[in-house]
Amino acid sequence: MASRLKTKRPPVRLIDTEAERLTDIALNASGPAKQAGELLLDEIARASICRADQAPGDIITMHSMIEFEDAASGTSRTVQLVYPGEADISKGRISILTPVGAGLIGLSAGDVILWPDRDGRERPLAILKVTQPPRP
Repeated sequence: MASRLKTKRPPVRLIDTEAERLTDIALNASGPAKQAGELLLDEIARASICRADQAPGDIITMHSMIEFEDAASGTSRTVQLVYPGEADISKGRISILTPVGAGLIGLSAGDVILWPDRDGRERPLAILKVTQPPRP
């Protein structure tokens, strides 16, 4: 399935330090997170990598706030993309080790993707708005 998704995916851009940390997280994923880890590794492998000070302001990075629309249901959500230990769905913080989290990293506002949900069904997601976290 991953090879099919690659032809439908817009470009992915990642910050070098985040790409390194995300690779470690994905390689160590187990249990239910293993599939999301594999999806994340596929995205990292095809990403353009840049330094934080060179990253465009409109790309989804770790801790970005993302407004996206699930075109299948017509609902929009605003979430923050976080590392696994910071996830709290009741507060809108989704882990990078979820199918949606792995699919969002590195995208930009205006991008539309087809991405598998937890049940393996492909769902179209449209990125409406990206707000960057403060950077040191």
